Amino acid sequence: MYKKILIPLDGSKLAEHILPYARFLARALGIPVELLRVNDPARLAAYSPPLQGSEYLEAVARSFPDINSVTREVALGKAAEVIADWDAGQAQTLIAMATHGRSGAQRWLLGSVADKVLHGSRNHLLLVRPGQGAISEGEAALKTVVVALDGSDLAETVLPYVTELARKAKLELILVRVYSVLPPAYDAEGYVPDLERLAQEIRTEAQSYLERKSKELRDEGADRVSQVLLKGDAGGEIIAYAKRTPGNLVAMCTHGRSGIGRWVLGSVTERVVRHSGEPVLVIRAAPES
Repeated sequence: MYKKILIPLDGSKLAEHILPYARFLARALGIPVELLRVNDPARLAAYSPPLQGSEYLEAVARSFPDINSVTREVALGKAAEVIADWDAGQAQTLIAMATHGRSGAQRWLLGSVADKVLHGSRNHLLLVRPGQGAISEGEAALKTVVVALDGSDLAETVLPYVTELARKAKLELILVRVYSVLPPAYDAEGYVPDLERLAQEIRTEAQSYLERKSKELRDEGADRVSQVLLKGDAGGEIIAYAKRTPGNLVAMCTHGRSGIGRWVLGSVTERVVRHSGEPVLVIRAAPES
């Protein structure tokens, strides 16, 4: 699964809101953590030491139960570029970061550093958008993994990872599929489809899919698996359901296919990352040929 968790920090409390989730996963998976602080030379004050921040990282490291499993590194450069270079040479690493933070006049914002990492990383990402009341102390109390599926093989790329994560962290898997019905369409002869019948067929197929996948996971040894079928807009329904489910981690791959639609980075997954207040595990699937 993962061999390490990389946590980029910019010195802000907002960026530190990823820490409770990182502490939980580091303990549950039994893997080390690397804290990374990047100083942009263009933004350093005159006469400031270029590698300032080591004391800050040392203090953060002490907040982990096993400080000996936490390494610290201060680097000089553009944050997104340094993280990208690091990412290219470190396979099987989970990059965990908040979607925004502040360091002086600089923001780490979805659309900036986190956005570039989200689009360019080869590794999986754990992202959280801190909401009101978010904390940086202690360890998150995760209970479930909400797994977003669209019926495609690509979307199912997430399953081996979340199954192992659920086993090691003793989490329940909740498979979620959102379906929708196309609006009325007319052919050249004015034919109107039976939308009620079409909706029932789509619902039946989606429910059968979820039941089949749940059984497969149970047969493979997953202890607790349930499924939820939702109707409506995929991104909005996933966000709303996750909000109603306390102690969850949302898991999605970066793209998949459902009929003529795509779940692509910049569509459903990115929408959930941008607007959900829950932590989102983003798993990059191989592109379709």
